[in-house]
Amino acid sequence: MRGGLVGTTVLGELRGAQKPAKGVSLYSRYVNRPAGRYLAAGAYRAGLTPNQVTLVSAAFTLAGIAAVGLVRPSWPLALAVYAALAVGFAFDSADGQLARLTGKGGPAGEWLDHVVDCVKMVALHTAVLISFYRFFELPSDGWLLLPLGFQLAAVVTFCAGLLTEQLKRAAAQGATRAVPDVAANTDGIPSAGKAGGVPPVAAPPSRLRAVALLPVDYGVFCLVFLTLGAPGLFRVVYAVLAAVHTLFLVAFLAKWFRELAALPRNPA
Repeated sequence: MRGGLVGTTVLGELRGAQKPAKGVSLYSRYVNRPAGRYLAAGAYRAGLTPNQVTLVSAAFTLAGIAAVGLVRPSWPLALAVYAALAVGFAFDSADGQLARLTGKGGPAGEWLDHVVDCVKMVALHTAVLISFYRFFELPSDGWLLLPLGFQLAAVVTFCAGLLTEQLKRAAAQGATRAVPDVAANTDGIPSAGKAGGVPPVAAPPSRLRAVALLPVDYGVFCLVFLTLGAPGLFRVVYAVLAAVHTLFLVAFLAKWFRELAALPRNPA
């Protein structure tokens, strides 16, 4: 009874410590984050640290990746690879949730999480390339370039998105520090406070955007490996998703550049 009560309390705290849903696809919002919440609660009760959960995520993911490159495609392999990648992705969500719950997060943990993300991104497409070379009957050797192109699109999206987030965060922190000097009030009350002290309410996340982002969600990418039992089908689905990722990359780069160009310049 006590264990159930503790578990319910932890889940409630985790539910209240979620990242904003803005810019998150439906899969991550309604599948991966809830799964990660239960894994984070279990990790909390087991006494695991966020970094240990990150390493558990890496272990599941790398096991699935190794299987892609080393084992001949089959339906049992497809199920095993998908399970390993999906569980690894859920633990990838759990480490951050556990860090927010326990207050044990920090730059080192964030660094480790990003390193693992980068490794799995590069290694997974490399494993597909190896599998293409070893096991697939390709129409031409040109198909071996496909995983390299997909890998390039994925890595540039990841790195550019991460850099954009850091630059916007730094700009926001700089603007916050400048507020008291630029817009100080004679009575020491911030302007927002004089209007009633209620900060503006954030707009609800767009469901249309959450649907549109599904093709570039890693959880949806994991689903592609359920087709490994039919190599020809896998090759086509993988190629289609690679093309979609490339189109999204172009759109993301244009959007991020506009957003950063609109930020105030740092003084010389």
